Amino acid sequence: MERMDLLYQKFCREEFDEKGVLCKFQPVVPENFNFAYDCVDYIAAHEPDRRAMVWCDDKGHERTFTFGEMSRYSNMTANYLMAHGVKRGDMALVILKRHYEFWFTILALHKIGAVIIPATNLLTKKDIVYRVNAAGVSAIVCTADGEVSHAVEEAEAEFDAPVEKFLVHGSRPGWHDFDGELEGYSPDLERLPNKASDPMLLYFSSGTTGYPKMVLHDHTYAIAHIITARHWHNVVPDGLHLTVADTGWGKAVWGKLYGQWLCGAGVFVYDFDKFAPKDLLHKIEEYRITTFCAPPTIYRFFIKEGMEGYDLSSLRYATTAGEALNPEVYNRFYEYTGLRLMEGFGQTETVLSLANLAGSTPKPGSMGKPSPLYHIAVVDSDGQEVSTGDVGEIVIKADGPTVGLMMGYHRDEDKTREAWHDGYYHTGDTVWQDEDGYYWYVGRTDDVIKSSGYRIGPFEIESVLMEHPAVLECAVTGAPDPVRGTVVKATIVLMKGYEGTPELTKELQDYVKHQTAPYKYPRIVEYVAELPKTISGKIRRVELRDKAAGK
Repeated sequence: MERMDLLYQKFCREEFDEKGVLCKFQPVVPENFNFAYDCVDYIAAHEPDRRAMVWCDDKGHERTFTFGEMSRYSNMTANYLMAHGVKRGDMALVILKRHYEFWFTILALHKIGAVIIPATNLLTKKDIVYRVNAAGVSAIVCTADGEVSHAVEEAEAEFDAPVEKFLVHGSRPGWHDFDGELEGYSPDLERLPNKASDPMLLYFSSGTTGYPKMVLHDHTYAIAHIITARHWHNVVPDGLHLTVADTGWGKAVWGKLYGQWLCGAGVFVYDFDKFAPKDLLHKIEEYRITTFCAPPTIYRFFIKEGMEGYDLSSLRYATTAGEALNPEVYNRFYEYTGLRLMEGFGQTETVLSLANLAGSTPKPGSMGKPSPLYHIAVVDSDGQEVSTGDVGEIVIKADGPTVGLMMGYHRDEDKTREAWHDGYYHTGDTVWQDEDGYYWYVGRTDDVIKSSGYRIGPFEIESVLMEHPAVLECAVTGAPDPVRGTVVKATIVLMKGYEGTPELTKELQDYVKHQTAPYKYPRIVEYVAELPKTISGKIRRVELRDKAAGK
């Protein structure tokens, strides 16, 4: 009998080194590959009772879905959406938080051949108008929770064309009632034609300037996430994987869908409004989560909360991404759990590009080594590869495998050419490589601070500050200075019991001077109650830079 936990092997060829670490990976892409048919429906046909998802919310509700049920509900949703005019090639904006209906909808849109645009429920009227008109959206599937559906209604008068609206968790005039109407549609669906090279998924990716760019992926993107789940998350086929991410962000499909299900693993989804460390720790304990992934911010809050009172013995593996990992967080989590945090790096435009893969030995604070999926280099501003120890930009060679890389920036050839040129895809992220081949994060190309002739990477200073017992969180940016042009500024959230006094500022400055090169110390220290962040927990350094510049 065919093993569904080995289904992923149909779509790749793998080789391993003497330590058992993945060293070669070749995607195998059928011409008409479609994740919804070739993974979800395939498992449903062979092992319909295999657990796909355990879902619960912060109000006490809980549901478990098998692959058979996911296949059935996605067919019903596809028939429902098509009955209201959604067709192949259409753009559908989906704002569903962590509701399980998100999975029904994304699979349905894949089956139809429409393009899903996942989005956060924090969008305003202005955000929605821009997204709908920029992408040519013809359908919106939206939660009734919160204010976002009202923002859609306010935005509607400014849409360039009519849009079909579907409301989940509520009913209102002008909307199709998703929950009330879905059960009336057939669970049977004939496979609809598509090509693996067809557009499948579009994310709006915010940069430091201008409007968000539209990152477009084809159906091969799902196959590229085999490495994410199998060789980075190290998922257990009959276990439960939890990635902390809202469905409006790319990290959700990294950790709650493609790779995990291709490996036959179950995903755990906690649908909550306000993050509380103790609640999430309790869920890990209660549901016996086996593999876990979250940004470093979440781990910092776990450590602040205190992990001693929770039974986390079910955890076999833990990974982190989204921002650079401070060694202090790595070390503290290891003390609590005995698990080494395995850091990885990728972008909305890519899949996992650098990582400490399963079986490797991580260096605390390093993003690891290049994924065998891509040919990766580090180059200077002239496009020349830099020497070991020198800072440069991560690039992916265009003459190598490109499965999982974006098709381009939708409707923006200029931005696409800015990213793809001179034989490389340019990530905009800077690193240096040590003598053992490990990569160390420096910052975005626009985050690097140039002060008095020095190039200073903010992450190194942040890592030092995070080791001080007074510091809970910090962000290092450049601030204008009439003499030096730019100076280093640290914006700090303090631990309870500490106050932002001049004495503490001097102590922190001296601490940095003694722990790293003296010219890197923060000449400006500001104490704040919280740092500006995205909904996915990333620190918005651009907002801090703009504030320092008086913008």
